Amino acid sequence: MDELMISMAENAFPIAVAVFLLIRMEKRLDDLTSAIVRLEAAISGISPWNGEKA
Repeated sequence: MDELMISMAENAFPIAVAVFLLIRMEKRLDDLTSAIVRLEAAISGISPWNGEKA
């Protein structure tokens, strides 16, 4: 039982930091996904041969 408590005490801080960073990064990942979708839409409207709109 003591080993379990020691293990929990040693790992609690890194786990808490990882969870905090994952939650914080979620919005940035959503923004990045949105930007990639908009970029794809913008690129698909341009002809690949001469740069003019299709």
